[in-house]
Amino acid sequence: MLCACSGEQFKFEEAPPPQSPESLATRDFSASGHSSRTTGDWESKLEDAQVDEAESTLKEALSLNYEEARALLGRLEYQKGNFDAALQVYQGIDIKILLPRMTKAIMERTRKQRKPRPKGKNLMPGVMSLHSVSLLLEAILLKTKSLEELGRFKEAAKECKRVLDVVESALPNGMPHGIGEDCKMQETFHKALELLPKLWIQAGFLDESISAYRRALVKPWNLHPQRLASVQKDLAVLLLYGGVESILPPHFQLGGLNTPKTNTEEAILLLFILMKKVLNNEIEWDAEISDHLTFALSVCGQFESLANHVEQVLPGIYNRCERWYFLSLCYSAAGQNDVALNLLKKVFGSSEISEANSNIKPHLPSFLLGAKLCSLDPKDAHDGIKFARRVMDLEINQNEHFIYQAHKFLGVCYGNAARISISDSERLCFNEQSLNSLKHAVLSGKEDPESILSLGVENASQRNLSAAFENVTTYNGLMDGSSVKGWKLLALTVSAEQRFEDAETIVDLALDESGRIDQLELLRLKAVLQIAQEQPKHAIESYRILLALVQGQREQTQNFHSEFLQGRRLEIEAWNDLVKIYTKLESWPDAEICLGKAKCIEFYSSRTWHQTGMLFEAREMHKEALVAFTVALSIDPEFVPGIVSTAEVLMKMGSKSLPIARSFLMNALRLEPTNHKAWWNLGLVSKMEGLMHQAADFFQAAHELEMSAPVQSFV
Repeated sequence: MLCACSGEQFKFEEAPPPQSPESLATRDFSASGHSSRTTGDWESKLEDAQVDEAESTLKEALSLNYEEARALLGRLEYQKGNFDAALQVYQGIDIKILLPRMTKAIMERTRKQRKPRPKGKNLMPGVMSLHSVSLLLEAILLKTKSLEELGRFKEAAKECKRVLDVVESALPNGMPHGIGEDCKMQETFHKALELLPKLWIQAGFLDESISAYRRALVKPWNLHPQRLASVQKDLAVLLLYGGVESILPPHFQLGGLNTPKTNTEEAILLLFILMKKVLNNEIEWDAEISDHLTFALSVCGQFESLANHVEQVLPGIYNRCERWYFLSLCYSAAGQNDVALNLLKKVFGSSEISEANSNIKPHLPSFLLGAKLCSLDPKDAHDGIKFARRVMDLEINQNEHFIYQAHKFLGVCYGNAARISISDSERLCFNEQSLNSLKHAVLSGKEDPESILSLGVENASQRNLSAAFENVTTYNGLMDGSSVKGWKLLALTVSAEQRFEDAETIVDLALDESGRIDQLELLRLKAVLQIAQEQPKHAIESYRILLALVQGQREQTQNFHSEFLQGRRLEIEAWNDLVKIYTKLESWPDAEICLGKAKCIEFYSSRTWHQTGMLFEAREMHKEALVAFTVALSIDPEFVPGIVSTAEVLMKMGSKSLPIARSFLMNALRLEPTNHKAWWNLGLVSKMEGLMHQAADFFQAAHELEMSAPVQSFV
């Protein structure tokens, strides 16, 4: 207590756990047979007498005024854990009267530090010293903390706000440097600055808490970099997870494009600032900052931006495999699966090299992610088989979950490998291994819905329609009918049985359960089913709704790159389907308008150029059709409809072109063995060449495949 008045620094000690020691304000004493613990007027009078006695002792010993003596006495009670007693002492200080004097003292005293006062010009008489101001500010802060300990959070927040109001009124431009060297006013202010938003949170006023955090950050208050970073992180967390949308006040806005428009944008900006501080070694690494930034950017769909920040993280924080895995997750979420797979192949190679080092374990999550990504694209099927087999070969506790997941991806990759296989024997082998792996996944996965769905897709692709129907029915039962993928596969399976009306009913049911992008997929499937039922007017209406939804949702999905691309693809498909409808109706102007719409979206599209050729073909412009088909195949040499259509045109150009047409059709069957149109045209070629028995076999194959063909591909 003496050091507080002698100009020396005194240390602020946090209060110990609440106890019930004898206090200056409440200790027992006997007077005429009465105790201070007696209830009623005697208790009040005796407690007041003790406070007055202690006050007088402090004033006489230390030459303090009334307020300073009470401030020191309150501190003593607080440090002893007597929060009720401390509050009683502090309530005796009429702080409202002192606030203007404290503000004036801070202004005058800090001005003297910033700019030397001219000789002969002294401070105005009656101005408090900074030590007196510090003592009174500490009294307000300890009164705040006493109220907090007693659970009176709203009152505590209002008291704490007084500390900030006094200092900010005196120092509107922030805290000058050097002010904390000879008194503890700055430290008290910093503690109040950090405490106020937490008190508002405890009181349940999140808007007030956000305002308090912003107030702490808008001006330079000389906070230590680590403490400032803590305030920035706490504000970002509250903005992200608080559930309250608090618009940035105009006086906090900088203007221009960089001003945050929402809570999430403001939180991301704060987290970017913190990550920059980490990278510049201004503050210590904090994994929570990275976690919050990951969540925020994921919510906004900014996965590439997240990947950029992960790449900037200094070496040593993540090991190589973890960094590559994290980056792969980012790029795969952004729709860049090729980039993600290249990174995972690095992990695969790195893990193989490190097998000799027993201290470095293979990174199992990377192998599973690699198998999953490879299962999405047939061209990566063989790499996916390697990834999945690597998981099953590892002797890391042989976790059942990982094993059946690996079998699931292995089965899907085997199926994809069969579809791109050149050899018939290899294709049959892969098909068999695919079904075996998926059945193993279903048995060991304890009715894992995704494994059952994958088995259903593979059965449907191999035209095992009864088994596929059973699989998809089981899947829908496990998902309680909430999965659009299950409804779509069920509709396609039913359409492969030529039950188009039932398939359309299933699609209508699925539309009620669908989300934004799924709804567009289902609308196109419904239109295709209506075309199969020879209902062109209904199909055109379905496409009109589809295109209107695409147009309306384009702005909503612009931040989500993958959804934007999917919507764009569906729009192109819709226009091309309309070209097909109008071509069949011989409505040439309408077909050309739709064709122009498709080319405006993507000029170099194999499907669009194929429809261009089909339009020429319908108008008996064979040479122009052949040119259009050639353009389609130059864009995608493995576009099977384009290959078949090219063969059809060649067949019409005379017998000399038949060998070339046969070559095209054989290539189409190599790429898609279940294409009934290719088998049918191959039968026509054989018939034109006089090979009747061969033609009959081809026609029989075409008929059987057509009777089990879905309106869209199962895969």
